[in-house]
Amino acid sequence: MPAEWEPHDGMYLAWPPSNSLWGDLAPAVQRDIARLARTLAEYEPVALLAGPEEEVRARRACGTSAGIVPVPVDDLWIRDTGPVFVTRPEDAAVRTAAARMGVDFHFNGWGGKQRHPNDALVARNLLRHEGITRVDAALTAEGGSFEVDGEGTLLAAESSLVNPNRNPGSTRAGIERELHRVLGVSRVIWVDGVRGEDITDCHIDGLARFVAPGVVLLNRPWHGDGPDVWTRAYEQARGVLAEARDARGRRLEIVEIAEPDPYAIGERGPEFLTSYLNHVVANGVVVLPGFGDRRADDRAAGVLRDLHPGRDIRQITIDAVGEGGGGIHCATQQLPRVP
Repeated sequence: MPAEWEPHDGMYLAWPPSNSLWGDLAPAVQRDIARLARTLAEYEPVALLAGPEEEVRARRACGTSAGIVPVPVDDLWIRDTGPVFVTRPEDAAVRTAAARMGVDFHFNGWGGKQRHPNDALVARNLLRHEGITRVDAALTAEGGSFEVDGEGTLLAAESSLVNPNRNPGSTRAGIERELHRVLGVSRVIWVDGVRGEDITDCHIDGLARFVAPGVVLLNRPWHGDGPDVWTRAYEQARGVLAEARDARGRRLEIVEIAEPDPYAIGERGPEFLTSYLNHVVANGVVVLPGFGDRRADDRAAGVLRDLHPGRDIRQITIDAVGEGGGGIHCATQQLPRVP
């Protein structure tokens, strides 16, 4: 699995249907997705998954920024529902037939918390439509539950993988072996995470992200109201990362980004995601959320600018999407270029 900062041939997004679980918030969520699609389209091709009943609305909102892929979806979370793309550039014999493949991790509504009949088939249907070889994973996972450095190291939270709501009866060792097999990694660094506090059971892409080989970005929760489960998860993850070595034997450099002040961003729902780590790295750009805390927004943009030299930094508002407990990274899935 290539690192996200490596070159892409494009980016997939999914158009949330008007009759989805978003209810009255659906129009605002659609506007957020259209804004994200238009921003990314300035840097690389964007393809938007949409069912036939939503195609006209999606085209009207995005204009020529995105091509429409006729694959029905239940919601916008394509990082979790779609395939995870891997490449095999070292094998000349398969360059034309299977140089790029997609891993199907059998999305099950984040451990059965929601019913998503169309999304359960998104990985299979998208790969069939695009003519990309499907790799059938022997485990249930979501793309937001792991993070790779492109050099053999994977970060994951046990809470969202070693969990009976996804993989009953499976051990950490067994899950790790399957991650090695389908993603081509050689070392997994596990943090504890948090079970049952959010719909994802603490996906790693809101907690810790690679920004370069040997460099990890860590989300620091708001501390103003005292320690909570998220602060404890952060402290446990920081301790693990400080002692870990990656697949090349390097110790990790840890860079922290603090969450915004909740009192500075206005009233938000209980599921609202305030992690700047839920950004996406695309060709020539990093797109991250802005939450309305000017000081924290500017600080996060500055950190990412330093860590991704040569890329534009684009900060956009996606408050409606954030109310669903996700963000920009959750709403995107990159198609890596085959070297």
